[in-house]
Amino acid sequence: MTPSTGFWLLIYAVVAIIALIVLIARYRLNPFIVITLVSVGLALVAGMPANTIVASYEAGVGKTLGHIALVVALGTMLGKMMAESGGAEQVARTLIARFGERNAHWAMVCIAFLVGLPLFFEVGFVLLVPIAFTVARRVGVSILMVGLPMVAGLSVVHALVPPHPAAMLAVQSYHASVGQTLFYAVLVGIPTAILAGPVYARFIVPKIQLPAENPLAEQFTEREPRKQLPGFGVTIGTIILPVVLMLMGGWANLISTPGSVFNQFLQFIGNSVIALLVATLVSFWTLGLAQGFNRDAILKFTNECLAPTATITLLVGAGGGLNRILIDAGVTTEIVGLAREFNLSPLMMGWLFAALMRIATGSATVAMTTASGIVAPVALGLGYPHPELLVLATGAGSVIFSHVNDGGFWLIKEYFNMTVTQTFKTWTVLETLISIIAFLLTLALAAVL
Repeated sequence: MTPSTGFWLLIYAVVAIIALIVLIARYRLNPFIVITLVSVGLALVAGMPANTIVASYEAGVGKTLGHIALVVALGTMLGKMMAESGGAEQVARTLIARFGERNAHWAMVCIAFLVGLPLFFEVGFVLLVPIAFTVARRVGVSILMVGLPMVAGLSVVHALVPPHPAAMLAVQSYHASVGQTLFYAVLVGIPTAILAGPVYARFIVPKIQLPAENPLAEQFTEREPRKQLPGFGVTIGTIILPVVLMLMGGWANLISTPGSVFNQFLQFIGNSVIALLVATLVSFWTLGLAQGFNRDAILKFTNECLAPTATITLLVGAGGGLNRILIDAGVTTEIVGLAREFNLSPLMMGWLFAALMRIATGSATVAMTTASGIVAPVALGLGYPHPELLVLATGAGSVIFSHVNDGGFWLIKEYFNMTVTQTFKTWTVLETLISIIAFLLTLALAAVL
């Protein structure tokens, strides 16, 4: 075994991740610069050819930003239209009226659980965060009190519940029943979202002191009061439109002939970028022109909301670059090889493989697809009778310990205006709670089935 492979390669990866956390959290160095330097340093000590390192890092950045930058930009524009029109205010008032001010955090976890079903985490987050800011302002609580339950609901459905795209990938790998997986996922997901969201939020939020000013919050909440707000139905319809379009794209093969023109059209409009683009254009009418704004005002709104997202997109891109370096350097391959040496049950294998891949790459989707691809043949060979539970175990592992190589980590940090340390105490612990609670409940289900 050469120094740059096997055990030492894993050691290098661990040291790199620790260095990232220390340099950013303790010494407060620029996160983008630190992630880039550590990524290059890891690639060098891992033995990657020097002439391929930058190309690998750029490929990771480009692949990540190719999707996330568009989603963040379009989602922010849609959120800005909701804020300026008073639509977010209307939704906040309705939720508070239905649930009560003391239960606003329960309202957010519920709406996130429903809206997040067909959406990748980042898409659901940028759609709902304007409502979270408005609810927090009206109720007079920290954004974390409503924001953490919101992201808990989004994360749970991302990991566990079909027809979410990530969960559907695992369903296909394990040849599980979609209906049964959905039923078990709801049984496991609801208590998991409650414990990791509203319950944990009430415990941790009093311990987190946020800055008085949040530039991203201000663009959604600091505006002139409007006498006439758009209707609740119009606002929710605009928010739900991309959700519906993505559902249609996901079900394209069920409601149309695969390969047909109509089938291709459904898949096209169901793409998350196209769906958000359509919804943003619709919002220019429903929340813009129809509310008395002219084209100049709409242009002003959509231009001024983009500047605060620059830091977010850079950090998310840097995390994608680190992700690619870890893969190309062979770290993920070594993790898989190490885990295979242990004699584990299929459920434990699914959770552990996904957890290790999540920590190494930062991507829940990559963790789910990689782990399910490894575990599925083993489970089939052993004749494991509950493939649906394998989906849940793998999904639970895929969200554990979000840290600096995960784009979601930086989204949460920047939007909620937290330090890196605060983000670890809130978001990282929340994700780990989801992983552990969901896995324990899955084991409990396995014991009674």
